[in-house]
Amino acid sequence: MASVADTKLYDILGVSPSASENELKKAYRKLAKEYHPDKNPNAGDKFKEISFAYEVLTNPEKKELYDRYGEQGLREGGGGGAGMEDIFSHIFGGGLFGFMGGQGRSQNGGRRRGEDMVHPLKVSLEDLYNGKTTKLQLSKNVLCSACNGQGGKTGAVQKCNVCRGRGVRIMIRQLAPGMVQQMQTVCTDCNGEGEVISDRDRCKVCEGKKVLKQMKVLEVHVDKGMRHGQKITFSGESDQSPNTDPGDIVLVLQEREHEMFRRDGNDLYVTQTIELVEALCGFQFCLTHLDGRQLLIKYPPGKVIQPGCMRVVRGEGMPQYRNPFEKGDLFIKFDVQFPQNSWISPERLRELEELLPAREETPVISDDAEEVELEDFDMTDGSWGSHRREVYNDSSDEEGGPHGPGVQCAHQ
Repeated sequence: MASVADTKLYDILGVSPSASENELKKAYRKLAKEYHPDKNPNAGDKFKEISFAYEVLTNPEKKELYDRYGEQGLREGGGGGAGMEDIFSHIFGGGLFGFMGGQGRSQNGGRRRGEDMVHPLKVSLEDLYNGKTTKLQLSKNVLCSACNGQGGKTGAVQKCNVCRGRGVRIMIRQLAPGMVQQMQTVCTDCNGEGEVISDRDRCKVCEGKKVLKQMKVLEVHVDKGMRHGQKITFSGESDQSPNTDPGDIVLVLQEREHEMFRRDGNDLYVTQTIELVEALCGFQFCLTHLDGRQLLIKYPPGKVIQPGCMRVVRGEGMPQYRNPFEKGDLFIKFDVQFPQNSWISPERLRELEELLPAREETPVISDDAEEVELEDFDMTDGSWGSHRREVYNDSSDEEGGPHGPGVQCAHQ
């Protein structure tokens, strides 16, 4: 199968451009179940994208326009339909990572501005703390130097006489007596380009396409303190095309989750587990920071650390963007690990109780109080739900129960 002009809609459905109609239906049904707003309120516009992609790719005429000319074919061929401009701009306007977008007019004499190329760039929290320089290799279109982007010899490009340079033709189809349908289709004489070049005058290098594929290596500087979602823009480095100012290459930072630190603005958060003896009698430990430094964390004896409490180390958070010598704070949350059962003999336990603060006064126990047995319980067991249901599924819902025959207690 010949290559298609654009694969964004195929990527949304997770299928290849050679997918059959049956494969498109299966992919759509699977994704629609997962992202339907009734089942997934956090799906956002994902369901609209899936529905739009499926509508285009299962319509033979729209699919042909899209396969040949991508977004431009759909727009000029009426592939969006009424009310679909929002989803058009969301999919093709740069709203999704890796998609193209941002067409417009430049200030250079009214020339059309090319599309921006938006790509995600995955970075670690260490990269954002220390800064990083990396190289990124991308493929882009550049004007053919052999024909200067003309596609052939000077004067070889002629306006298509069939579509008069519009790239599309109006077709009239009779549906029934007295009822006709007007359709706009791609001009087959110029393949929708509005221009024709005779075979003998075509450029032998680009074969009349006016552009060639070229690998571009970008040197990307991730500055200290940059954040998730922040953009790094390379102006004018997007695809080139004749009579068009090239758009930008936009890299969007995507921070990978760190196994120990969590970032919130310019502050960092970390959880540290300590023993009970450390919580009561003080501690010291070394914490390896994002730049490899060892921070000595000390806490004096006699000052008790409560389970779940938080302490702060000033000035050891993330560096500020473009002001890296100013940093946020580092917050440490302490989890106290208590000893297991039978960790001390009863005799030593009495000695320990004498050292600890005295108990509160023992409450008065009523003479008719009923003693019960307190057992260990595992919340992960899963059996506690069945015990709870047994309380309701008793004889009260049987004939002769306190509520009468056939009556059940309402679950609260």
